[in-house]
Amino acid sequence: MKFTVAVLTLAGILAFGAINARGTVAAQGAKSQWDGVYTAEQAKRGDALYGQYCATCHGTDLAGGEMAPGLTGGEFSANWNDLTLGDLFERFRISMPQNAPGSLSRQQNADILAYILSKGTAPTGSAELPTQTEVLQQYKYLAQNPKK
Repeated sequence: MKFTVAVLTLAGILAFGAINARGTVAAQGAKSQWDGVYTAEQAKRGDALYGQYCATCHGTDLAGGEMAPGLTGGEFSANWNDLTLGDLFERFRISMPQNAPGSLSRQQNADILAYILSKGTAPTGSAELPTQTEVLQQYKYLAQNPKK
């Protein structure tokens, strides 16, 4: 009887470890902004939109202003680290610009997000950043490049 309990306990521990390891591998396989998730052209469009809709509050250098936080740098990275690009996208899709919340299209918001990522030194890729929140939820925002 004791032998059976010991074997079942060991089997349970091994099964838990296997499931936990699989979750870790899946998390390591998740995409982040460091995987080139936007194009240079998209960031260029976002630059123009940022200047038109965001720079007044967040600053031309994305460093923030009196009433608005910076969109690059250590504090921004710490606040958004390990959340998703979908979380970030939804935050400003719904609440920005301050004088007309929710007035920008999904494409405009994705372009602005691409610009913000470019200013945070995330590399460009071959495909544009998607406009669907559900898809953007699959991309993590990581403060540190895991490839370095």
